[in-house]
Amino acid sequence: MSTLTLPTTGTWVIEASHSSVEFVAKHLVVAKVRGRFASFSGTVEVADPIESSSVEVTIEAGSISTNDEQRDAHLVSADFLDTGTFPALTFRSRGGARRDGKRWTVPGELTIRDVTKPVDLEVEVLGSVTDPWGNTKAGFSATTEIDREEFGITWNQALEAGGVLVGKTVRIEIDVQLAPKA
Repeated sequence: MSTLTLPTTGTWVIEASHSSVEFVAKHLVVAKVRGRFASFSGTVEVADPIESSSVEVTIEAGSISTNDEQRDAHLVSADFLDTGTFPALTFRSRGGARRDGKRWTVPGELTIRDVTKPVDLEVEVLGSVTDPWGNTKAGFSATTEIDREEFGITWNQALEAGGVLVGKTVRIEIDVQLAPKA
């Protein structure tokens, strides 16, 4: 059974096969496009006190997928992520603040296209558990919203009826399973 205990001190790694980094953006003013990054890695350094813990995540920008090859090709181009010049997105944090028993705010720095901006992740502790093979696992969910234009991603197209093709706000949704570093 899962409990709301936090991971023990030490280095924990993201198990990518049991985790996801996804995003949602407005499209044509009235719809949403969802996508994900298939390749990412990261560590959580759990400290004592827990509020001094750190997080470092690297996302391979070219691993983006929205289930539309033409759109994905546009997203990796210079109009958006420019993966030829900026192959990775990164997030780094040095601490967190408990909001209640299972919710935390984790401030950090997100870097996209070599532009670094402060971002607060709203984190929910999902708990920890021992798997059938005796291994400890921990789960977390996190969300945030960014203005893509603040990271230099300004491409857009005006619509005849008003508005623009792609919204400025991007919601990021993260679910991770961690394991102690071997």
